[in-house]
Amino acid sequence: MTKTDFIAEPGAQEITLIREFDAPRELVFRTFTTPELVPEWWGPGYLTTTVEQMALQPGGAWRFIQRDPEGNVYAFKGFYHHIQPPERLVYTFEFEGVPGHILLETVTFEALPGGRTRVTDQSVFQSVEDRDGMMAEDMESGAIETMERLAELLRKIADKGD
Repeated sequence: MTKTDFIAEPGAQEITLIREFDAPRELVFRTFTTPELVPEWWGPGYLTTTVEQMALQPGGAWRFIQRDPEGNVYAFKGFYHHIQPPERLVYTFEFEGVPGHILLETVTFEALPGGRTRVTDQSVFQSVEDRDGMMAEDMESGAIETMERLAELLRKIADKGD
């Protein structure tokens, strides 16, 4: 099983996730950018995710809503800055529960031999305090679970021959 590397250097304003998937780059990119597929992997499994908006174009907005079993609602939003299929996505990310704390996320999709893909997801926060605040909310375990769920979905898609 491939593991997710979660890199958060002390005193830095960024977090980097690196994960390799047993799926071709085009499929991994498509899974990241298809509104019908995002709810199947985005966020921890105990939450239900709804894609309210996903205008995949520079300047286009995205907004995802998550609900927990108790009915609590969590909303996330941002704007796409750069889209280069199937290589790169750049967008802002803001948790509506803590407005004004916006990070810039860059996701690169690197084709590897054997039809595999390395995804590198770098989040740059406005301050070390913002980054540490996100870390205090257990971002690491949520991010790792998200990558596990993505790997499982990619396996299911590959098994169906999609």
